[in-house]
Amino acid sequence: MFDIERWQEIFQTLSKNKLRTILTGVSVASGIFIFIVLLGFSTGVQNGVKEKFSGDATNKISVRAGRTTKQYKGLNPNRRIQLKNEDFENISNTYGDYLEYKSGGYSSWGSQLVYKNEFGNFYIRGVDPDYQFIAKASITEGRFINEGDINEARKIIVVSNKTKTELFKGKSPIGETVSVKGVNFKVVGVYGDPGGEREESQVFIPLTSAQIAFNGGTDIRDMSFTVAMLDNFDDTVAFSQNLVASIESDIRTKYTIAPNDRAAIRVDNTLEKAQKIYSLSDMIKAIFWFVGIGTIIAGIVSVGNIMIIIVKERTKEIGIRKALGAEPLSIIGMILQESIFVTMFSGLFGLVIGLGLLEFVGPTIESDFIKYPQVDFYTALITVFILVAAGTLAGFIPAYRAAKIKPIVALKDE
Repeated sequence: MFDIERWQEIFQTLSKNKLRTILTGVSVASGIFIFIVLLGFSTGVQNGVKEKFSGDATNKISVRAGRTTKQYKGLNPNRRIQLKNEDFENISNTYGDYLEYKSGGYSSWGSQLVYKNEFGNFYIRGVDPDYQFIAKASITEGRFINEGDINEARKIIVVSNKTKTELFKGKSPIGETVSVKGVNFKVVGVYGDPGGEREESQVFIPLTSAQIAFNGGTDIRDMSFTVAMLDNFDDTVAFSQNLVASIESDIRTKYTIAPNDRAAIRVDNTLEKAQKIYSLSDMIKAIFWFVGIGTIIAGIVSVGNIMIIIVKERTKEIGIRKALGAEPLSIIGMILQESIFVTMFSGLFGLVIGLGLLEFVGPTIESDFIKYPQVDFYTALITVFILVAAGTLAGFIPAYRAAKIKPIVALKDE
């Protein structure tokens, strides 16, 4: 039940020393403000990490070959290791049950794409149909490469939204013809990529068409696979590490490559990288929580101190109340109400200011590692509960001490 006299009494007590009350309120508000901002930026770091992996599938395994740097089994160093179609087929057949998507690759970096009087340098990449899902390419017009294109080595091309803007000036390129190194390709699709313009600097043609057009024969430059995800992320990482080790061992054995020759064959596992970076972002979040909770504790101490002073100043009043029959619980309730009011009012003020700052300033932050810092509703709700608990904790000890005061002792207090 709302007791207006109790609230009048609270405001009267707090107004007796405005400066002390304001400084205590500022301490609590700043603690919550710092807490919210830190949590917001920890979310921003996590968003930045996720965006870094948005260009390709997180569960991707990629295989590339280079030159040997070590002598091994009588073979000289500086041998060029050239992957072939059969390597891709062998891996696909051997480990097919554990793989989700598969694609060979034959690429030409910095090739000029020409459309009428317009031209631009793009990464021309010959791929298999599955690469759409490995690269997380979403088709916005037309279609992606299909098995018919691969089997018949069709001269078709899938361009990006960036290509559409730069070469076709925004008009639909479907059905138009572009030239790559003097070879004409018909545009059948337009894609967008969550990785943005960097990822959209690629255009895709069928792998078989790339090998014919660029005199690649049966050579491939790289292979890309995605691992079938298990229910547990850590289990998937461990499984992918074993899979990577097996694939690498097969290739080293076939091409007689030294086990410690890292330049000759490189197998990258984005799941392993993701686990390391996600662990780091989780650690950053934990540190931010620790620092934020520390600032709140500082505010709680301030509120506790002011409540101890208030109880000391009102010792005689409390004694009179108890002499007139006031129950200990009513004394505790009175002190706790003041403590919770100061904490909640100041804390909610800091909460609103912190959320407002993230709302207006967050979207303007341009950083590769911080994206859209924000605090979700669930976290804000937790913060409110923390405020209530903090106010109760800050006021309980002074309230308990007040309830234990003996009336005769309180009345003698000067």
